[in-house]
Amino acid sequence: MTAGASMVAGTGALRDGEPGGTERSVLAARRLSVRYGDVKVLDDIDFHVAAGEAVGIVGPNGAGKTTLLSALAGTVRPAAGSISLLGTDLTQLGAERRCRLGVARAYQVPKPFGGMTVLENVLVGAAHGGQLRRRERFERAVEVVEVCGLADLANRRAETLGLLHRKRLELARALATGPSVLLLDEIGAGLTDSEADELVATILQLRQRGMSLVWIEHIVRVLVRVIDRLVAMDAGKIIADGAPDAVLRNETVMAAYLGKTRS
Repeated sequence: MTAGASMVAGTGALRDGEPGGTERSVLAARRLSVRYGDVKVLDDIDFHVAAGEAVGIVGPNGAGKTTLLSALAGTVRPAAGSISLLGTDLTQLGAERRCRLGVARAYQVPKPFGGMTVLENVLVGAAHGGQLRRRERFERAVEVVEVCGLADLANRRAETLGLLHRKRLELARALATGPSVLLLDEIGAGLTDSEADELVATILQLRQRGMSLVWIEHIVRVLVRVIDRLVAMDAGKIIADGAPDAVLRNETVMAAYLGKTRS
């Protein structure tokens, strides 16, 4: 594997003064707000993920979790605030440009390119995401297919895959772009417990390679096996941010996310 074909991009330099965080922030949002008409869906959010860090996001339906991920990815335009990647301002850039700069997203519902094999799908990601030569694209795609547990299915038509392998392919296509930070949008949704455990094992391999992650997930037991830090949201605001166990015990979080408080 050549250096230019590595699937994990650089994790950035120390940036003590970066908005939203104080230590090697890869991706940071400062005072981020999103409106849909008169409704403020995100309300003055400060958020960051550090180099090599995995951050989970939880909250009830309508809390703003997916909107935050969409704003970070560039598919939703903020009404106010800023977003930066390794110190580069992304605020006015669309999703395609952000992807090429190092922000990749895997969606809850996989939509592989029909009529193409697994490897061909991943090659599209490798070709889109980075400035790679043809051979480097192929090398990266092969590496990602292996890491994501799809090597035996590399020549299978993507539309014939079951749900778990479609999820793996969704992850692989995002990884093939060579991201600095990977955004996961409920990638465990719809999987059985054993399938979710298999997917977690793959994501833990990415963590061992130094990948920075932001992961929205309703399956909390799965999420806490991977993350360093947990962010809880409600009504467009961050209501808790810290160690996963502490956040899940937080009275405000239990009231908003779990629908109860401790007696």
